[in-house]
This record gives sequence, structure tokens and C-alpha cells, in this order.
Amino acid sequence: MSVMDAPLSNRSAAAPRRTELAAFLKARRARVTPEDVGMAPGLRRRTPGLRREEVAQLAGVGVTWYTWLEQGRPINASEQVLGAIARTLKLDAAESSHLFVLAGLQPVTPANDFCPLTPEIQTILDALSPLPAAVSSARFDILRWNAAYEALFPGATLTDAGRHNSMWCTATVPECCNAFVNRAEELPRMVAVLRSGYGKHVGEPYWEDFIRDLVAASPEFARLWAQQDVAGHSVRHKIFRHAAVGEVRMSATNLNAMGMPEGRIVVYTPQDEESRQRIEWLLANPGLPVVDHTH
Repeated sequence: MSVMDAPLSNRSAAAPRRTELAAFLKARRARVTPEDVGMAPGLRRRTPGLRREEVAQLAGVGVTWYTWLEQGRPINASEQVLGAIARTLKLDAAESSHLFVLAGLQPVTPANDFCPLTPEIQTILDALSPLPAAVSSARFDILRWNAAYEALFPGATLTDAGRHNSMWCTATVPECCNAFVNRAEELPRMVAVLRSGYGKHVGEPYWEDFIRDLVAASPEFARLWAQQDVAGHSVRHKIFRHAAVGEVRMSATNLNAMGMPEGRIVVYTPQDEESRQRIEWLLANPGLPVVDHTH
């Protein structure tokens, strides 16, 4: 199915997705050098990466057709052609999936398609304690959590701004006061994962408002968002800082759950005995400050 053949319910978002597709292709094309695809570098290149005609030639498509695709025009694109473009641009699995979603060749989740959370979910989260655990949406909204998660990351659960969102906390809180010691390493990855989720909701007001607010609130997020990087979920190593116990080193594992098509249960496991003891101490001493603002 092409963009033009999409159901009427999805056509309202087709134009924004074409714009997003155009920006994504341009960013990925700029990342691939002639040497990467076995071509001579040539002279007088005004922009980094491959030229449009080089991508078209390597992918076996017409230059005009590819140019129109990169301009966001409403043209048909088959799986075979998009696959050839993905290979030419050396896209990984997450990036290729993102490309297909933007081109309308993978199902797009309808707006507000997040199923209500049942009471059993909270029971499961509570049973995981002393391991911190939470239910997170594709936007990084924290929807449910247990006491251990609140003790470890209170900034995402006790906010006065009405945003229970780990991306918002990570991107907008200054480096000195941020909950993550390794924020510089984790934020780019989180933004790339957010971009992957956004591809299924381009043009939806709630998503667009959230991205616009983040871009306005965080110049660093704005810079990372403009890079068009895409990534999937993986086990991540996060180093938290807490005023009461210092650093807590955790591994974050994302688990899928039935009935939550875009939700995930994130479980944090200590990387060492010291971190395990610090989590248990925080659980036994609730209501402590998030970070030490004097340093």
C-alpha cells in the first residue's frame, strides 16, 4: 500500500509524514559518503554526503522520482524501492522501519490508541519491588510506577508542572541538577527512540505539542531532534544521582505487555551490590530530595 492508497483515517497525517520523510532522507543522505558506497569522492561537493542523483543511481530509481520523494511530494513508493533506498543509505533496522512508516508502508497506530491500564499492572509493578519499575509510553510518559521507582527517580513522578515524563526531566533539567550522571550519553539515545515513536504519530496534536514544547524548553533537545537519528529500545546502563545516597548504577530493561500496543514496562536492576543497598535504603527512607542543588 502506498501513501496515496492509505485509508481515509490516516490521510490527515499523510502530508506531515511526507514532510518528515523528506527531512529524514536528507539527513540520512548527508551521513553517507561516496567512499562508503565505493564511489570516488569527487571534487567541489557543496554539501556533505551523497548527491540525490547518486542515491537514485545506486538504488536503481529515477533521479526525478527520488527528488520528488525527498521533496515530500505525494508519490507512490513500493517496498522494493524503499528497501533499495534503505540499503543505499545504509539504514539499520530501526531506521528502515522508520522510513517505511513515514512512507505509509507500515500500519500507523491511530491517535489515542493506548489501552487503559488495568489494576493488575500496578500489582505487577508493586511485586517487582525492590526493583524500580514503571510503565512508560512511546512519548516517555510515566503512566504507572512502584515505590522503588519513585524513590530512585522522584523528579519524574513528583513534578509540579503536570508532566510525569522521563524525557522532559532528562532534557530540560540542567546538567548540575539532572537525575542522570551519564545524561550526555543517554539523552541522544532517548531522543532517537522518541523519534522512532513519533514516526507513527506525525501530525497528531498531542505529539506535535509535546515536541514543540521540548524544542522550546531545551536547546540541546532541539539540536538532537534536528539530527533525525532513530533507534529502538535496548538494555541501557543509567547512572542516577541522589542527594541522600550518591550514585546508583542501574540497567534498564524494556518489556512489552499485552494490551499496551505502545506501552512498555521498564525495570531497573542494580549493576552492583552498592547500588542494590542504596535502593533498599531509599525505599526505607521515603520523601528525600531529588538532588543536592548546592553542588
